[in-house]
Amino acid sequence: MSRTLLVSGQPGAYPTIGHALADAPPDALISIAAGTYLETLELVDVTVTLAALAGAKVVIDGTGADRPALRAKNGAVSLHGIEVRAGISVEDSALTLRHCTVTGGRRPAISIRGSAGFAVTECTVSQAEQGIVVDGASGRLEGTTISDVTGDGIIIGMGADPAIRNCAVTGAGLRGIYIYQYGRPVIEGCAVSRTGAEGISVAQHSTPVIRNCSVTDARGVGIAVAADCAGTLEACRVENTAQPGVALADGATTTVIAGAAAGGGPASQGLEALLGELDAMTGLAEVKAEVRALVDELQVNEWRRRAGLPVGAASHHLIFAGAPGTGKTTVARIYGRLLKALGVLPHGKFREVTRRDLVGQYIGHTAEKTSLVFEEAVGGVLFIDEAYTLSRAGASGGDFGQEAIDTLVKLMEDHRDEVAVIVAGYTGEMADFLSANPGLASRFGKTVEFGDYTPDELLDIIGRMVSAGEYELDPAAAPVLIRYFARISGGPNFGNARDARRLFEGVRKAQSQRLRQIDRLPTVDQLRAMLVDDVLVATAD
Repeated sequence: MSRTLLVSGQPGAYPTIGHALADAPPDALISIAAGTYLETLELVDVTVTLAALAGAKVVIDGTGADRPALRAKNGAVSLHGIEVRAGISVEDSALTLRHCTVTGGRRPAISIRGSAGFAVTECTVSQAEQGIVVDGASGRLEGTTISDVTGDGIIIGMGADPAIRNCAVTGAGLRGIYIYQYGRPVIEGCAVSRTGAEGISVAQHSTPVIRNCSVTDARGVGIAVAADCAGTLEACRVENTAQPGVALADGATTTVIAGAAAGGGPASQGLEALLGELDAMTGLAEVKAEVRALVDELQVNEWRRRAGLPVGAASHHLIFAGAPGTGKTTVARIYGRLLKALGVLPHGKFREVTRRDLVGQYIGHTAEKTSLVFEEAVGGVLFIDEAYTLSRAGASGGDFGQEAIDTLVKLMEDHRDEVAVIVAGYTGEMADFLSANPGLASRFGKTVEFGDYTPDELLDIIGRMVSAGEYELDPAAAPVLIRYFARISGGPNFGNARDARRLFEGVRKAQSQRLRQIDRLPTVDQLRAMLVDDVLVATAD
């Protein structure tokens, strides 16, 4: 019978994961209470399971160390429900990750080498040099999202033959998936989007099977296969990439099989990439659930329509209610692309406007301006920010805002299946806006509430900005930032992510002023380093 060890701040429990590991017998289960554990773990010849207590947020943070947060060799390690910052590296050690979040910083988020098997399921991987690197290993990667990496999203090499299913790679600086050195993966139902180079690249005698996958919005070609490679491409979709969409070099013997993708067709592949992009956003759990519910309903309606079954009327118009800086515009953009992927709208173009774009200066001018803007948005999304300023109570200088509302009400009904109108603003003010016209509220199918970010979530947003700018934030600055966000979050003018952006720019300014005072050219490490003192300067009242 395996032994269970508890890590928490309670008397009698182990204070750190490292202390628990020191006493852990083979096959031990280490249950971990909520908290951030600033430690790195070195596991050699160890078989152990690390699991967060039910509902607990557990973070293993090795940021700033010269090695990954968790490194294992010649054993078996399982992690369940844990966030790992600064990467995981295993060599000849079995690895199981389930419902984990892993970031890598300047190294791979997950590196797997050797002959031991692995299973990575329902995880989120981001903020790394590479997402997941698999060399020489067999295993499976399922239901996982890889995003926001400066290099390649997934790398398969050294004869590795994993099964990769229903994963999304979005936002890779180089290739989405790179297969090299005799790699033999089976890749099914995956979606690759927004890559700086090829979506999927096959090189150096590799023979992958790539089936029912999609590649969209790649700066390079969609799928590139080198001369000495084989394998199979079956029922894959390539859209909005460099030409040609699929490039087979002379000498490549890859079998290309056309045909519609199984399990819902090409649209479902694009959906997974977009939903992965949504999931990669910080926080917004309730918003993500609402959007997924809308997508589920629209998808089932489409299946019913194909089967000849009746489909109820569904409005694509939404209300996004909440404070500024909570991601409303970003989610609206993704929603428009989701509608395109579902075939609900012909394209995902996004038209963002405010009162100034709709309201004219004399009677009749407003209806003309509003109609023109609406026509430009047909086929996509019309996003009206601070829509409450159109109502009589929020308008200034006459009643022309009311004219815009009245015009919108008619246009939204006349073109209900051709455009998605999303109105956004503070929750209270949006209630007043909806009362400005008797038919306005009925035009919208749902209100999606965007709550304020927590201090921890704002810290994560700052961390993403730091990584994207190729800076390194002193880990000791984290509590300073948490205290600052906790202090300002209750204020009437709290701007959420906008405040995080302003603070990041303030830290950059403080760093620049500090570096200008030294009497020599700063080193690369100095140019990257954001110190606690920089944060203190930026957060000073």
